[in-house]
Amino acid sequence: MMQILFVAAGGAIGSVGRYVVVGAFERWLGVGFPYGTLAVNVIGSAVLGLLVGLFITLFDTTPELRLFLVVGILGGFTTFSAFSLDIITLLEKGEAVHAILYVALSIVLSAGALYLVLRLVRWIAA
Repeated sequence: MMQILFVAAGGAIGSVGRYVVVGAFERWLGVGFPYGTLAVNVIGSAVLGLLVGLFITLFDTTPELRLFLVVGILGGFTTFSAFSLDIITLLEKGEAVHAILYVALSIVLSAGALYLVLRLVRWIAA
């Protein structure tokens, strides 16, 4: 139960951070391109790289702290960071084909699922 609370607390912080960053980029660069989403994806991936690197090399952390920071804060901020870590992990394990397949399937299936369900909802609502 405590693990869920660590994730929830971090998720609240990350979600608010995402809202603030996306809003700032929209005010700064406009809404014609998803600059804010791109920014949180890049920032989140960079921060995840920093944290994983520090956890592996310098700091022995508790599982609760990792849950709070990685799953909670970064998960609320962007799930793209987890996607990026999965790709790099596959590549570091020498599984380039699986990494490419994962990228392709993630994009095609996720966008396809969104599109199909969106069409279904629009059809039902019409």
